[in-house]
Amino acid sequence: MLNTAVKDVEGVRSLVWFRNDLRISDHYGLAKASKNSKRLFGIYCFDSKLFINNNLGFPKMNAFRASFILESIKELKAELLKRNISLVVKIGEPNKAISDFIKDQNINTIYYQDEWTDEEINEEKLLLSNIDSNVKIEKYFDQFLYHPDDVDQSFVNDIFTSFRKYCEKNVLVREIVEPTFSFSKENLINDHDNKLPTLNDLGLNNYEMDSRTAFPFSGGCLSAKARLNYYLWESKKVSFYKKTRNGLLGKDYSSKFSAWLANGSISPREIYWQIKNYEKDIMKNQSTYWMIFELIWRDFFKYISLKYGNKIFKIGGILEKEYNWLKDHKKFQNWVDGRTSEPFVNANMIELKCTGWMSNRGRQNVASFLSKELFIDWRWGANYFESMLIDYDVHSNYGNWMYVSGVGNDPRDRKFNIKFQADRYDPNNKFQNLWLQGKLFV
Repeated sequence: MLNTAVKDVEGVRSLVWFRNDLRISDHYGLAKASKNSKRLFGIYCFDSKLFINNNLGFPKMNAFRASFILESIKELKAELLKRNISLVVKIGEPNKAISDFIKDQNINTIYYQDEWTDEEINEEKLLLSNIDSNVKIEKYFDQFLYHPDDVDQSFVNDIFTSFRKYCEKNVLVREIVEPTFSFSKENLINDHDNKLPTLNDLGLNNYEMDSRTAFPFSGGCLSAKARLNYYLWESKKVSFYKKTRNGLLGKDYSSKFSAWLANGSISPREIYWQIKNYEKDIMKNQSTYWMIFELIWRDFFKYISLKYGNKIFKIGGILEKEYNWLKDHKKFQNWVDGRTSEPFVNANMIELKCTGWMSNRGRQNVASFLSKELFIDWRWGANYFESMLIDYDVHSNYGNWMYVSGVGNDPRDRKFNIKFQADRYDPNNKFQNLWLQGKLFV
């Protein structure tokens, strides 16, 4: 157990600002803060701006992802409480809520995961302008498989294969940081009035889970570990992942790890080392490698956004390509509602609308259709995915949308043949029948 009462931490009162790192295991900042603090607290803040409708008619975060995050926070709060660390949850402007807490609790040091996309940077700047300059800032990268300090940035080019080969050959995945810390009960603060918010508190409507969903899971670090244990050790589904990963129906055609990875309920390192153990003890094949391959793809898009910054949000993407994009609200809404000329697109969009989930194969097809058939501004689609997807991750979302739309990392600039895709991946129309229920919209 890490000693939190040694001489050099006397009087140190620290705060961990949780962002997309909602876990206690393999959490570098939390482990370091616990080792170097006499008192330690956690805080999470729901920015109320996320739940206001934009000019396309939907909020940046809808109920599916918000509910998953609330479940994740509930588990995190309980796990921290076991170690006598209070997690305070607020709704409002993060800079105000966090700066007020820092003042109220005489915080000396604040720890938080480094983020580099525009909104997160502005959020951080506002906070730093609102707190005393004597408060020590401890930032850390904790969402990568390959840590940025270990990667030669000159090898981060625009081709995934080059990046992958460089990392596989030259970069080691760091070991997991075990959560061995604990505090006495005196560390807790009275938070009886700090109940977890509800969807209604966030301005969102409650919903019942659709029985057809391919993602019938709850959020949280324990739920993430349970899914990892099931997918590897209990079912051994990981041994068949490469064959099933393009599936459309059911909970086991893919790992579904992306949702827990997106809000940091589990780290990519935890998954990586579990797969390595599985390969050693059970089986090593193309499928187990392909799961690691997907984790590297996730890293790749994070490094691309690190390299290009706000270009990933520009209409020309990182390639600065000029296309004649349309801003046709009617066609876009038909796409959202699953009322296009393509039944396969419609089925996938209705699945997303009803569940907050869509398969990887579906995402590629609907994105290609919006950008290369309807020629609608691809960022509208990226915005809608941001609102609806349980597993939304800013880097993967915008990286993939750029890729499919011809303004990102695909050197071939491909266009999907939707009918061919439907025939190949849904040959008996089982998926389409499930979501269209015999109705064809034109």
